[in-house]
Amino acid sequence: MIDGNESGIDFSLVLASSVHDMKNSVGMLLASLESVIEDTPPTSEVQARRFSTLHYEASRINSELIQLLTIYRMQNDVLPVHIDEHYIIDIFDDQIARNHMLTETKGVTITLDCDSDLHWYFDHDLIGSVIHNIIVNCVRYTHSSILIQARIENDLLCITIADDGSGYPANMLNRTAGQIDEADVRNGGTHLGLYFAEKIAGFHKQNNRIGYIDMSNGDPLGGGVFKLFLP
Repeated sequence: MIDGNESGIDFSLVLASSVHDMKNSVGMLLASLESVIEDTPPTSEVQARRFSTLHYEASRINSELIQLLTIYRMQNDVLPVHIDEHYIIDIFDDQIARNHMLTETKGVTITLDCDSDLHWYFDHDLIGSVIHNIIVNCVRYTHSSILIQARIENDLLCITIADDGSGYPANMLNRTAGQIDEADVRNGGTHLGLYFAEKIAGFHKQNNRIGYIDMSNGDPLGGGVFKLFLP
């Protein structure tokens, strides 16, 4: 038997390349599915649930493939981070539009609470991926409503995504902030999305302040509350 080192094959590179191809294929699948739903809207609740399940699962796979590829690039120091000034409302609008079909087929309402003039410095694509992942997760667990909000708290940008579901489980709430490590992910002790969000937040630094995430249950909608803080 010839292992990867002896044959000169970098298996991690092959895997990353395959993940990239799968991500693109699932993206095309999602676009085709949205066209089908738009051309032939569901005519019954059963059909609407099937469309919703198809769209949710495809979105979730697409998000996880993007996270895997991003984490691979992080570990190989080839992840580009472009921090620039952006209007917060623009990134919210992008992600709401991106998930419009998913929320519509699921019957979920998104309420946006953000000053249209609020702007901040961050990597648009990376933070967009974090928001997208949280929205997809909320759509699965919420009953009917999601709130997306942005405020300035203690000179940090605070992005809040809350839902009216049953909230985050205790093992996720009891973790210590900034203490999710790669061993946890390998052992299945935490969700990949949480690890991804914490790493992306940590790329945003100013002086001695570093971005971080926080989770709780309760107000404003009574369910899970995800907060992303950026300096």
